[in-house]
Amino acid sequence: MTLPTFEPRCIDYAQRVRDSFALQGAMQTLGARLGLLVPGAVDIELDWAQALTQQHGFLHAGMVATALDSACGYAGFTLMPADAAVLTIEFKINLLAPAKGQRFRMEGRVLKPGRTITVSQGRAFALDGGQEKLVATMDCTLMAVQGRDGLRG
Repeated sequence: MTLPTFEPRCIDYAQRVRDSFALQGAMQTLGARLGLLVPGAVDIELDWAQALTQQHGFLHAGMVATALDSACGYAGFTLMPADAAVLTIEFKINLLAPAKGQRFRMEGRVLKPGRTITVSQGRAFALDGGQEKLVATMDCTLMAVQGRDGLRG
């Protein structure tokens, strides 16, 4: 997936993403970390851990979906104004192969930013023995939320 070329609506977009990511208990549970972080594109990386697997030792599909959803959401968040939070309102995931590897990289890329609705796509890769394999894709619809108490980034 090529990197998008968008202008952020908030000059501090990268710090806002990092601050929001640090508040996510789900990402902490996965042991996830931010990788690439540019306007319209965010990568989330995580290592294989037994606690994240299904019965065959592959990364559980729910974990893949969770990390891909966050990558897509944060990609959209990079383009939102300073007073906006982001919420996923819909996603579809295609599981293409077992998520078998030592590490995983989830790419989120904005396809179409909007004032209220943003559409992004994600791809999940398993890194195993020096090889990278596409294991899942996601289509994600996001909503910018403004003026709601209790919502942060």
